[in-house]
Amino acid sequence: MSDLTFSEPQSHIDHFDRLPDSILLLIFNSIGDVKALGRCCVVSRRFHSLVPQVDNVVVRVDCVISDDDSPSSSLSAPAISCSSDKSRNPFSNLFRFFFGGIVKPLQLFTQFLSPKRPALASSASSALLLSEDSDAEHGGGGGGGVTHHSPTQVLKNFNEIRFLRIELPGGELGIEDGVLLKWRADFGSTLDDCVILGASAVFRSPAYAAADAAACGTATGTGEDNGIIPESFYTNGGLKLRVVWTISSLIAASARHYLLQPIISEHKTLDNLVLTDADGQGVLCMNREQLEELRVKPLSASSASKRTQVPALNMRLWYAPHLELPDGMVLKGATLVAIRPSDQSVPAMSKKEVSDVSWVSTAFEEPYGTAAKMLVKRRTYCLEMNSF
Repeated sequence: MSDLTFSEPQSHIDHFDRLPDSILLLIFNSIGDVKALGRCCVVSRRFHSLVPQVDNVVVRVDCVISDDDSPSSSLSAPAISCSSDKSRNPFSNLFRFFFGGIVKPLQLFTQFLSPKRPALASSASSALLLSEDSDAEHGGGGGGGVTHHSPTQVLKNFNEIRFLRIELPGGELGIEDGVLLKWRADFGSTLDDCVILGASAVFRSPAYAAADAAACGTATGTGEDNGIIPESFYTNGGLKLRVVWTISSLIAASARHYLLQPIISEHKTLDNLVLTDADGQGVLCMNREQLEELRVKPLSASSASKRTQVPALNMRLWYAPHLELPDGMVLKGATLVAIRPSDQSVPAMSKKEVSDVSWVSTAFEEPYGTAAKMLVKRRTYCLEMNSF
């Protein structure tokens, strides 16, 4: 009978312990989501010590409430849906946002709460909140409720954030289905520039596009008309609607910028900050130089409400009654607005003409980037707007 050899049982090996900190941080930076990183913190002491060193963080905001109400009372009160106004005429809806926004612009943020809620009566300012279901997180059976934290509170334990992306649950501007409205704004201590792309209708119907182009006397593609805005644009409310789109987008952007102050002040290591929304309606961007400018030069707050004051502006507008993109998407009443503060000298603006077109045409992802590139080839109209 042969001898049997028994080996000593191997002790349990934690393979994560064999990974260097640099690899774990690479993994945590790939995760990004602040809630997932919070869960990683409770796995081990090592994870708990490494997570605060993450430099790429994504914060998805669950709701935005009025500061006049406590989180519990606001969330238990009747709420509205981001799509609750979709059945309304887009012009009347944005018109309401414009005049309501001039008095208390941050009332726009109450649109985010949750489905099937009527608008809050008033709001002096708003707060961003992330919710956490206590039972879901800890495996409880009930009665735990929901805990809410602001992004400032959630991020306070991160020491080395360089890239921060905050995503709101939806865009501030309620628009009708089929209407396009997108904006991108860059801020320092105040507005540096803003691009707005809008269309009264968006559809994919080649047959209808051809018929509509023939009826309008315009060609598809870049549009081979003379580029002059038709008289009907001024008489049927088209221009007024574009003004409302512009002012509403600027109010939304300046309100977002105001809410970022505490985060920017606390996190000195930031290189890039983006505040966007799940609908892809608006994007606010700040690079390292702009972030530092805000820390050194305090922003000018609007006397009307909790938002950054919008300076006097020079605007350039491009318009096409009918714009068909290469992928078959058709924009009816396509409008592009490029905005910069008017304190930039006219000679400086002229010298930057080429780069301006590049900046405007690269403001949006495809297919909207292509639409912007096509529009800037058309006739340019210049406008001015006072500070508000």
